[in-house]
Amino acid sequence: MRYYSFIFWFTVLFIWVACTPSKTEKDIIIDETAQSKSIVQTIKIDSVWAGHPVGFSLYTHGKRQYIAYYNANRNMVVGQRDLTDDRFELHTMPATTREESGGTSTVLGWDSHNFVTIGIDKDGYIHLSGNMHVHPLTYFRSTKPNDITTLVQVYEMVGTEENRCTYPHFMLTKENELLFHYRDGGSGNGNEIYNIYSTENKKWKRLLDTPLTDGQGLMNAYQSQPTVLNDGWYHVYWVWRDTPDCSTNHDLSYMKSPDLIHWHNAFGEPLELPASIEKRSVIVDPIPVKGGIINLAAKLCLDEKNNPVFVYHKYDQDGNLQFYIALTENGEWTHKQITDWDYRWEFSGNGSINTEVSIKGFNKRNDGYYEVDYWHKKYGNGTLLLNDSFDAIGKVLKAESMNSGFELEGSFPGLDIRTTGDLGSSSEENTSYILKWETIGRNRDRPREKPWPEASWLYLYKLKEN
Repeated sequence: MRYYSFIFWFTVLFIWVACTPSKTEKDIIIDETAQSKSIVQTIKIDSVWAGHPVGFSLYTHGKRQYIAYYNANRNMVVGQRDLTDDRFELHTMPATTREESGGTSTVLGWDSHNFVTIGIDKDGYIHLSGNMHVHPLTYFRSTKPNDITTLVQVYEMVGTEENRCTYPHFMLTKENELLFHYRDGGSGNGNEIYNIYSTENKKWKRLLDTPLTDGQGLMNAYQSQPTVLNDGWYHVYWVWRDTPDCSTNHDLSYMKSPDLIHWHNAFGEPLELPASIEKRSVIVDPIPVKGGIINLAAKLCLDEKNNPVFVYHKYDQDGNLQFYIALTENGEWTHKQITDWDYRWEFSGNGSINTEVSIKGFNKRNDGYYEVDYWHKKYGNGTLLLNDSFDAIGKVLKAESMNSGFELEGSFPGLDIRTTGDLGSSSEENTSYILKWETIGRNRDRPREKPWPEASWLYLYKLKEN
């Protein structure tokens, strides 16, 4: 009798366990809301133009810090300070117009492409570029190290392919050499040019004998900056665009290099430069025109075997915008959808547009999982949690962003908070810096009729992790 009673209760227990809903991987929630940052220093810098957004620059370099921005009168301004100072020394660049200065200018118009950026070479000389969108090269270099007041305009770097420049960027190689890259040509018809600087003779020369990417007069590549990842290689990705209409982006593509000279596809096969649409081995996902990818709407990280993995967005079969993963398996790219959102971001047309979905980050966590940080017009800020097979298995709860903690100072309709991070880095542990200001939104690079918002204040914040 005891035997049968045991069998009965064992059977009941088995059925109860089998039928009770269990917590699946989809339900994993990691709470990191306590990992926040606090403002430990605030510096009120200057009043700045608020009529449309344009990128400013912040560069922490050793014990010094440099900034570049457009002030309330839309003049280009540079600033510097020792990190122990509580104010910036500001230097307004001489105001020049395109008519007077061979197509260059230090006065901002209405184009949100015309950001300003800073580079510093290994001898401490300051390099400055910006305010150009298919314009002649606008570039300045200091005649003394660590001194913005000695910046002077240099009208040529190499002397060719410098009349239709856009998207200037400085970067340092693994050997600490200064590079400058930009798009030569217009949207839908341009090449990516790379120059390298010699501190010995203070001259630039081409890094490559050919452009890194070439649209062959039919398209141009919207390309990421070469970035050194854990494998010690440089990694670059891009989308092609056929015309100035942003809906004509297509074909997410990728290649890598040990030295910026010799390039390979994801499977280690060598490539002959320039990369073009005909080189199909570099295509990660052959997204068609009007397929839902926009300029650099992707993020890259390496898996545990140092293989490249992408997260990006495109339209699903129902026409909604979703996040996808692309990873290499058995010598080819495979793709999987990781969101199931009911929302379509319909983007098209020319000029700067307002973003409705952005991928803010993609990285491997210390616990072996992966995470994707995003902002979505409908679903807000969030972080997807992925397992080592890159399936969506839950979410990570993060502390509120610094932007959400700021209160608008201005009252003009449509004002929003803008921030930019640091091109350099702080030597203080768990310390970072950001710039913050306010503007109204983009207007596809066209002038706005008055009234315009009053100038907003530009602040520097020093942040500490809690």
